[in-house]
Amino acid sequence: MNERETAPGALALVEALVNTLDVETGTDSLDTEDGRAAFGLAEQDVPHARELREALRAACLAHAGHRSDRSPAALDELLAGAPLYVTVAEDGTAALRPADPDTLASRIAEALAAASADGTWARLKACEAEDCRWVYYDRSPGGRRRWCSMSVCGARAKMRTYRARGKASASGSTPDPAPRTPAALDLPGQS
Repeated sequence: MNERETAPGALALVEALVNTLDVETGTDSLDTEDGRAAFGLAEQDVPHARELREALRAACLAHAGHRSDRSPAALDELLAGAPLYVTVAEDGTAALRPADPDTLASRIAEALAAASADGTWARLKACEAEDCRWVYYDRSPGGRRRWCSMSVCGARAKMRTYRARGKASASGSTPDPAPRTPAALDLPGQS
């Protein structure tokens, strides 16, 4: 499995927007002209795009069962001004389209509607690592991935757990056991 694959379909736009911020370094590609151009943003649109990005991150954290400082419901408020309408093609198929396709919020609303309809929205998740929070599309069969990359964030988390157990053993104390919830278990095939 390639851990760097982008999300399918319209979710690629959502994933790309949320991942404009590197949480670990603080680098924000929306600060650059090229970064803004990738989303069709003018400099004055950046504060709203950042609000939208962080509300999307909160929703992706919720998909993965993680807490956020923001409520995922903030996304609802931000998308309220991005109405969609139904279009019907010659063959009778219907689709939602943004009323104003030039705005980022409208394109995001369209992407979320399509992803909700096809069942992929809930698989867009944010990494469990607090110093990462990168958004990734969970392609695992059970939909239980916890990290954007098992080889980086997953390995770091497992190493911290291993070291904590070693310190507890060396001091003679018994570490508090990790909660035995599905998200805390290391299941075969989980990454």
